[in-house]
Amino acid sequence: MDEFEEIYTRNLKSVYRFLLKLSGSPDLAEELTQETFCLALEHLDQFRGTCKISVWLCQIAKHSYYAWCQKNKALAPEESLEGYMSRDNVEAAVVDADQRRRIHEILHGLAEPYKEVFTLRVMGELSCRDISRLFGKSESWVRVTCYRAKRMIQERLGGDGDDEL
Repeated sequence: MDEFEEIYTRNLKSVYRFLLKLSGSPDLAEELTQETFCLALEHLDQFRGTCKISVWLCQIAKHSYYAWCQKNKALAPEESLEGYMSRDNVEAAVVDADQRRRIHEILHGLAEPYKEVFTLRVMGELSCRDISRLFGKSESWVRVTCYRAKRMIQERLGGDGDDEL
């Protein structure tokens, strides 16, 4: 159990930040972080060591988030309106929330490996090196796959691809 406590202590913040970026909800991120570590403890014997433990945990976290989304299709993460007092700011917040939701929907619909590589790189903030080890591919493959995923998302959003995600 001491080994797992060390894993938990070292990776808690990064898993939480990853889930916060995915969900946009601090409460949901906290709930899913706990679920992630419960699942990791339950399946620790299945960790093969072919990637960093943080990468493995983020995979579990991602799958937990997608499972939550499937169970709660009608529910969208609550958006905080604190700090948005003027009408223009409220409208901007609604547009931003809608854009994030659209990006998540598009991302969820991408084929593998685009969906996972993009999620790990952009939302999980993992390095190309870590992702390349996870997939057993080159860092160039990771960069190209992430770029292609970004272009697919931009195309489906209706943009010309020049906007930043």
